[in-house]
Amino acid sequence: MFPLHRGRRLRVNESIRSLVRETSLSPADFMFPMFIAEGENILVEIPSMPGIFRRSIDLTVKEVQELFDLGIRAVNIYVKVSEDLKDNTGKEAWNPNGLMQRAIRAIKAACPEMIVMPDVALDPYSIYGHDGIIENGDVANDATNDALVKMAVSHAQAGADFVAPSDMMDGRVLRLRQGLDAAGFHNVGIMSYSAKYASAFYGPFRDALDSAPKEADVDAEPVEVPKDKKTYQMDYANRIEAVKEALWDVEEGADMVMVKPGIAYLDIVREVKNAVDVPVTVFHVSGEYAMIKAAAERGWLDHDKIMMEQLMCIKRAGANLISTYFAKEAAILLNKK
Repeated sequence: MFPLHRGRRLRVNESIRSLVRETSLSPADFMFPMFIAEGENILVEIPSMPGIFRRSIDLTVKEVQELFDLGIRAVNIYVKVSEDLKDNTGKEAWNPNGLMQRAIRAIKAACPEMIVMPDVALDPYSIYGHDGIIENGDVANDATNDALVKMAVSHAQAGADFVAPSDMMDGRVLRLRQGLDAAGFHNVGIMSYSAKYASAFYGPFRDALDSAPKEADVDAEPVEVPKDKKTYQMDYANRIEAVKEALWDVEEGADMVMVKPGIAYLDIVREVKNAVDVPVTVFHVSGEYAMIKAAAERGWLDHDKIMMEQLMCIKRAGANLISTYFAKEAAILLNKK
Protein backbone atom coordinates (compact mmCIF):
# COMPACT_ATOMS: atom_id res chain seq x y z
CA MET A 1 0.00 0.00 0.00
CA PHE A 2 1.24 3.47 -0.89
CA PRO A 3 3.39 5.10 0.50
CA LEU A 4 5.06 1.94 1.84
CA HIS A 5 5.08 0.41 -1.66
CA ARG A 6 6.31 2.48 -4.57
CA GLY A 7 6.56 0.65 -7.88
CA ARG A 8 8.77 3.36 -9.29
CA ARG A 9 11.65 2.32 -7.00
CA LEU A 10 12.25 -0.55 -9.40
CA ARG A 11 12.30 1.80 -12.42
CA VAL A 12 14.74 4.47 -11.23
CA ASN A 13 17.46 3.70 -13.79
CA GLU A 14 18.42 1.17 -16.45
CA SER A 15 20.62 -0.84 -14.09
CA ILE A 16 17.73 -1.44 -11.70
CA ARG A 17 15.31 -2.08 -14.56
CA SER A 18 17.68 -4.69 -16.00
CA LEU A 19 17.96 -6.43 -12.62
CA VAL A 20 14.21 -7.01 -12.36
CA ARG A 21 13.41 -7.48 -16.05
CA GLU A 22 11.15 -10.51 -16.44
CA THR A 23 11.79 -11.28 -20.10
CA SER A 24 14.96 -11.21 -22.17
CA LEU A 25 15.85 -11.70 -25.82
CA SER A 26 18.90 -13.29 -27.42
CA PRO A 27 19.76 -14.23 -31.03
CA ALA A 28 19.12 -17.87 -30.09
CA ASP A 29 15.44 -16.96 -29.67
CA PHE A 30 15.11 -16.32 -33.41
CA MET A 31 14.57 -18.39 -36.53
CA PHE A 32 15.10 -16.69 -39.88
CA PRO A 33 12.69 -17.47 -42.76
CA MET A 34 14.58 -17.69 -46.07
CA PHE A 35 13.39 -17.76 -49.69
CA ILE A 36 15.44 -19.79 -52.16
CA ALA A 37 15.53 -19.47 -55.94
CA GLU A 38 17.14 -21.43 -58.77
CA GLY A 39 20.37 -20.25 -60.36
CA GLU A 40 23.68 -18.89 -59.13
CA ASN A 41 24.52 -15.51 -57.63
CA ILE A 42 20.80 -14.64 -57.58
CA LEU A 43 19.73 -11.93 -55.13
CA VAL A 44 16.26 -10.47 -55.76
CA GLU A 45 14.69 -8.16 -53.21
CA ILE A 46 11.01 -8.73 -52.53
CA PRO A 47 9.29 -5.37 -53.17
CA SER A 48 6.75 -5.71 -50.36
CA MET A 49 9.44 -6.85 -47.88
CA PRO A 50 12.35 -4.38 -47.99
CA GLY A 51 15.60 -6.05 -46.96
CA ILE A 52 14.33 -9.59 -47.62
CA PHE A 53 15.55 -11.44 -50.68
CA ARG A 54 15.11 -14.53 -52.79
CA ARG A 55 18.59 -16.02 -52.92
CA SER A 56 20.14 -18.80 -54.98
CA ILE A 57 21.59 -21.68 -52.99
CA ASP A 58 25.15 -20.34 -53.08
CA LEU A 59 24.13 -17.01 -51.57
CA THR A 60 21.75 -18.73 -49.15
CA VAL A 61 24.66 -20.72 -47.76
CA LYS A 62 26.71 -17.56 -47.31
CA GLU A 63 23.83 -15.87 -45.49
CA VAL A 64 23.29 -18.90 -43.25
CA GLN A 65 26.92 -18.78 -42.16
CA GLU A 66 26.54 -15.08 -41.29
CA LEU A 67 23.39 -15.81 -39.32
CA PHE A 68 25.13 -18.58 -37.37
CA ASP A 69 28.01 -16.25 -36.52
CA LEU A 70 25.44 -13.81 -35.09
CA GLY A 71 24.07 -16.50 -32.76
CA ILE A 72 20.97 -17.48 -34.75
CA ARG A 73 20.56 -21.25 -34.65
CA ALA A 74 17.59 -22.05 -36.90
CA VAL A 75 16.35 -21.24 -40.39
CA ASN A 76 12.94 -21.94 -41.88
CA ILE A 77 13.32 -22.33 -45.65
CA TYR A 78 10.93 -21.91 -48.58
CA VAL A 79 11.52 -22.33 -52.30
CA LYS A 80 10.36 -20.37 -55.36
CA VAL A 81 9.38 -23.11 -57.78
CA SER A 82 9.46 -22.67 -61.55
CA GLU A 83 6.02 -22.53 -63.14
CA ASP A 84 6.78 -25.46 -65.42
CA LEU A 85 7.31 -27.70 -62.36
CA LYS A 86 3.92 -26.94 -60.80
CA ASP A 87 0.91 -29.23 -61.11
CA ASN A 88 -1.98 -30.44 -58.96
CA THR A 89 -0.10 -33.38 -57.41
CA GLY A 90 2.85 -31.51 -55.94
CA LYS A 91 5.21 -34.27 -57.07
CA GLU A 92 8.14 -31.86 -57.44
CA ALA A 93 7.95 -31.44 -53.66
CA TRP A 94 9.57 -34.84 -53.11
CA ASN A 95 12.01 -34.78 -56.01
CA PRO A 96 15.34 -35.83 -54.40
CA ASN A 97 17.10 -33.35 -56.67
CA GLY A 98 14.53 -30.59 -56.22
CA LEU A 99 15.46 -27.08 -55.17
CA MET A 100 14.45 -27.62 -51.55
CA GLN A 101 16.38 -30.87 -51.22
CA ARG A 102 19.52 -29.38 -52.78
CA ALA A 103 19.24 -26.34 -50.51
CA ILE A 104 18.98 -28.47 -47.37
CA ARG A 105 22.03 -30.51 -48.36
CA ALA A 106 24.05 -27.39 -49.14
CA ILE A 107 23.18 -25.63 -45.87
CA LYS A 108 23.93 -28.67 -43.74
CA ALA A 109 27.22 -29.28 -45.56
CA ALA A 110 28.38 -25.70 -45.02
CA CYS A 111 26.97 -25.15 -41.52
CA PRO A 112 26.15 -28.50 -39.90
CA GLU A 113 25.09 -26.99 -36.57
CA MET A 114 22.44 -24.73 -38.09
CA ILE A 115 19.01 -26.24 -37.49
CA VAL A 116 17.18 -26.46 -40.81
CA MET A 117 13.36 -26.55 -40.79
CA PRO A 118 12.00 -26.78 -44.36
CA ASP A 119 8.40 -25.84 -45.03
CA VAL A 120 6.06 -28.77 -45.66
CA ALA A 121 3.09 -27.65 -47.78
CA LEU A 122 2.18 -27.95 -51.42
CA ASP A 123 1.32 -24.33 -52.22
CA PRO A 124 4.71 -23.46 -53.80
CA TYR A 125 4.30 -26.52 -56.05
CA SER A 126 0.61 -26.14 -56.87
CA ILE A 127 -0.74 -24.60 -60.06
CA TYR A 128 -3.62 -23.41 -57.87
CA GLY A 129 -1.55 -21.90 -55.04
CA HIS A 130 -3.27 -24.09 -52.46
CA ASP A 131 -1.62 -26.08 -49.69
CA GLY A 132 -2.98 -29.34 -51.01
CA ILE A 133 -4.39 -31.32 -53.89
CA ILE A 134 -7.60 -30.00 -55.44
CA GLU A 135 -10.40 -32.54 -55.87
CA ASN A 136 -14.06 -31.74 -56.50
CA GLY A 137 -13.62 -28.05 -55.84
CA ASP A 138 -11.87 -28.39 -52.47
CA VAL A 139 -8.52 -29.36 -50.97
CA ALA A 140 -8.51 -33.14 -50.47
CA ASN A 141 -7.31 -33.70 -46.92
CA ASP A 142 -6.17 -37.34 -46.97
CA ALA A 143 -4.68 -37.29 -50.46
CA THR A 144 -2.74 -34.20 -49.46
CA ASN A 145 -1.46 -35.95 -46.33
CA ASP A 146 -0.10 -38.76 -48.51
CA ALA A 147 1.82 -36.19 -50.54
CA LEU A 148 3.08 -34.39 -47.44
CA VAL A 149 4.56 -37.61 -46.06
CA LYS A 150 6.58 -38.10 -49.24
CA MET A 151 7.69 -34.48 -49.05
CA ALA A 152 8.75 -34.71 -45.40
CA VAL A 153 10.66 -37.94 -45.87
CA SER A 154 12.54 -36.42 -48.81
CA HIS A 155 13.48 -33.46 -46.58
CA ALA A 156 14.74 -35.82 -43.90
CA GLN A 157 16.76 -37.74 -46.48
CA ALA A 158 18.36 -34.46 -47.54
CA GLY A 159 19.38 -33.73 -43.93
CA ALA A 160 16.59 -31.62 -42.39
CA ASP A 161 16.60 -31.46 -38.60
CA PHE A 162 12.87 -30.71 -38.34
CA VAL A 163 10.03 -30.64 -40.84
CA ALA A 164 7.57 -27.77 -40.55
CA PRO A 165 4.08 -28.62 -41.85
CA SER A 166 2.25 -25.36 -42.54
CA ASP A 167 -0.68 -26.84 -44.46
CA MET A 168 -3.30 -27.24 -41.68
CA MET A 169 -4.61 -30.57 -42.97
CA ASP A 170 -6.35 -32.71 -40.34
CA GLY A 171 -4.20 -35.56 -39.04
CA ARG A 172 -1.07 -34.64 -40.93
CA VAL A 173 1.22 -34.60 -37.88
CA LEU A 174 0.38 -38.22 -37.07
CA ARG A 175 0.88 -39.24 -40.69
CA LEU A 176 4.21 -37.40 -40.86
CA ARG A 177 5.43 -38.97 -37.61
CA GLN A 178 4.49 -42.42 -38.83
CA GLY A 179 6.08 -41.81 -42.22
CA LEU A 180 9.32 -40.44 -40.80
CA ASP A 181 9.61 -43.27 -38.30
CA ALA A 182 8.91 -45.91 -40.94
CA ALA A 183 11.71 -44.44 -43.04
CA GLY A 184 14.12 -44.58 -40.09
CA PHE A 185 14.08 -40.86 -39.23
CA HIS A 186 13.11 -41.16 -35.58
CA ASN A 187 15.22 -38.15 -34.60
CA VAL A 188 13.83 -35.76 -37.20
CA GLY A 189 11.43 -33.48 -35.35
CA ILE A 190 8.12 -31.92 -36.32
CA MET A 191 7.41 -28.25 -35.76
CA SER A 192 3.73 -28.05 -36.55
CA TYR A 193 1.92 -24.89 -37.61
CA SER A 194 -0.87 -25.80 -35.22
CA ALA A 195 -2.80 -22.52 -35.00
CA LYS A 196 -2.34 -20.97 -38.42
CA TYR A 197 -5.05 -18.42 -39.04
CA ALA A 198 -6.57 -17.39 -42.37
CA SER A 199 -4.95 -13.99 -42.11
CA ALA A 200 -4.54 -11.02 -44.42
CA PHE A 201 -1.06 -10.52 -42.94
CA TYR A 202 0.43 -13.10 -45.34
CA GLY A 203 0.26 -10.96 -48.49
CA PRO A 204 3.98 -10.15 -48.88
CA PHE A 205 4.94 -13.79 -48.26
CA ARG A 206 2.67 -14.90 -51.08
CA ASP A 207 4.30 -12.31 -53.31
CA ALA A 208 7.66 -13.85 -52.49
CA LEU A 209 6.64 -17.37 -53.52
CA ASP A 210 3.73 -16.72 -55.89
CA SER A 211 1.64 -18.97 -53.64
CA ALA A 212 -1.67 -17.11 -53.48
CA PRO A 213 -4.78 -19.09 -54.50
CA LYS A 214 -5.54 -18.76 -58.20
CA GLU A 215 -7.47 -20.34 -61.00
CA ALA A 216 -5.81 -22.48 -63.66
CA ASP A 217 -6.92 -24.58 -66.59
CA VAL A 218 -5.77 -28.15 -66.92
CA ASP A 219 -5.99 -29.57 -70.45
CA ALA A 220 -8.34 -26.72 -71.30
CA GLU A 221 -10.86 -27.98 -68.71
CA PRO A 222 -11.93 -25.36 -66.14
CA VAL A 223 -11.32 -26.56 -62.58
CA GLU A 224 -13.29 -25.28 -59.62
CA VAL A 225 -10.83 -23.94 -57.05
CA PRO A 226 -11.50 -22.45 -53.58
CA LYS A 227 -10.93 -18.70 -53.76
CA ASP A 228 -9.15 -18.61 -50.38
CA LYS A 229 -7.68 -20.90 -47.72
CA LYS A 230 -10.46 -20.62 -45.16
CA THR A 231 -11.53 -24.27 -45.40
CA TYR A 232 -8.26 -25.32 -43.76
CA GLN A 233 -6.67 -22.28 -42.11
CA MET A 234 -8.38 -21.10 -38.94
CA ASP A 235 -11.05 -18.45 -38.48
CA TYR A 236 -9.42 -15.48 -36.73
CA ALA A 237 -12.53 -15.07 -34.57
CA ASN A 238 -11.71 -18.33 -32.73
CA ARG A 239 -9.62 -18.83 -29.61
CA ILE A 240 -10.59 -22.18 -28.09
CA GLU A 241 -10.10 -23.88 -31.44
CA ALA A 242 -6.42 -22.89 -31.43
CA VAL A 243 -5.81 -24.66 -28.14
CA LYS A 244 -7.64 -27.73 -29.42
CA GLU A 245 -5.58 -27.85 -32.61
CA ALA A 246 -2.33 -27.49 -30.65
CA LEU A 247 -3.26 -30.25 -28.23
CA TRP A 248 -4.23 -32.56 -31.08
CA ASP A 249 -0.88 -31.95 -32.77
CA VAL A 250 1.01 -32.71 -29.56
CA GLU A 251 -0.96 -35.94 -29.18
CA GLU A 252 -0.08 -36.84 -32.77
CA GLY A 253 3.65 -36.36 -32.13
CA ALA A 254 4.52 -32.70 -32.70
CA ASP A 255 7.76 -31.70 -30.97
CA MET A 256 6.95 -27.98 -31.26
CA VAL A 257 3.76 -26.12 -32.09
CA MET A 258 3.39 -22.77 -33.81
CA VAL A 259 0.99 -19.85 -33.63
CA LYS A 260 0.80 -17.70 -36.76
CA PRO A 261 0.60 -14.65 -37.12
CA GLY A 262 2.32 -13.04 -34.14
CA ILE A 263 1.53 -9.60 -32.70
CA ALA A 264 -2.21 -9.64 -33.44
CA TYR A 265 -2.49 -13.11 -31.84
CA LEU A 266 -0.60 -12.80 -28.56
CA ASP A 267 -3.68 -13.88 -26.61
CA ILE A 268 -3.57 -17.14 -28.57
CA VAL A 269 0.17 -17.53 -27.89
CA ARG A 270 -0.44 -17.35 -24.15
CA GLU A 271 -3.43 -19.73 -24.28
CA VAL A 272 -1.43 -22.29 -26.26
CA LYS A 273 1.64 -21.89 -24.04
CA ASN A 274 -0.48 -22.58 -20.96
CA ALA A 275 -2.03 -25.66 -22.54
CA VAL A 276 0.88 -27.61 -24.06
CA ASP A 277 4.04 -29.17 -22.69
CA VAL A 278 6.18 -28.63 -25.79
CA PRO A 279 8.00 -25.49 -27.01
CA VAL A 280 5.85 -22.85 -28.70
CA THR A 281 7.03 -21.08 -31.84
CA VAL A 282 5.48 -17.83 -33.04
CA PHE A 283 5.71 -16.59 -36.63
CA HIS A 284 6.11 -12.81 -36.80
CA VAL A 285 4.81 -12.76 -40.34
CA SER A 286 5.54 -10.86 -43.53
CA GLY A 287 2.69 -8.36 -43.18
CA GLU A 288 3.77 -7.45 -39.67
CA TYR A 289 7.32 -6.96 -40.96
CA ALA A 290 6.15 -4.89 -43.93
CA MET A 291 4.04 -2.56 -41.77
CA ILE A 292 6.98 -1.66 -39.56
CA LYS A 293 9.23 -1.11 -42.58
CA ALA A 294 6.65 1.09 -44.29
CA ALA A 295 5.94 3.19 -41.21
CA ALA A 296 9.64 3.60 -40.47
CA GLU A 297 10.36 4.70 -44.05
CA ARG A 298 7.80 7.46 -43.60
CA GLY A 299 9.27 8.53 -40.27
CA TRP A 300 6.15 7.55 -38.37
CA LEU A 301 7.86 4.99 -36.11
CA ASP A 302 11.37 4.39 -34.79
CA HIS A 303 12.27 1.20 -36.68
CA ASP A 304 14.65 -0.41 -34.22
CA LYS A 305 12.65 0.48 -31.11
CA ILE A 306 9.36 -0.87 -32.46
CA MET A 307 11.09 -3.97 -33.87
CA MET A 308 12.61 -4.86 -30.50
CA GLU A 309 9.41 -4.01 -28.62
CA GLN A 310 7.35 -6.34 -30.78
CA LEU A 311 9.87 -9.18 -30.50
CA MET A 312 10.05 -8.76 -26.72
CA CYS A 313 6.25 -8.81 -26.50
CA ILE A 314 6.08 -12.03 -28.49
CA LYS A 315 8.63 -13.62 -26.16
CA ARG A 316 6.79 -12.28 -23.11
CA ALA A 317 3.54 -13.83 -24.33
CA GLY A 318 5.14 -17.27 -24.23
CA ALA A 319 7.19 -17.88 -27.36
CA ASN A 320 10.18 -20.17 -27.00
CA LEU A 321 11.23 -19.45 -30.58
CA ILE A 322 10.29 -16.55 -32.87
CA SER A 323 10.36 -16.99 -36.62
CA THR A 324 10.89 -13.45 -37.83
CA TYR A 325 12.21 -11.58 -40.85
CA PHE A 326 13.81 -9.22 -38.32
CA ALA A 327 16.05 -12.01 -36.95
CA LYS A 328 19.29 -10.75 -38.46
CA GLU A 329 18.69 -7.07 -37.71
CA ALA A 330 17.63 -7.86 -34.14
CA ALA A 331 20.60 -10.16 -33.56
CA ILE A 332 23.00 -7.43 -34.74
CA LEU A 333 21.47 -4.98 -32.26
CA LEU A 334 21.55 -7.49 -29.41
CA ASN A 335 25.18 -8.33 -30.08
CA LYS A 336 26.11 -4.65 -29.77
CA LYS A 337 24.78 -4.45 -26.21
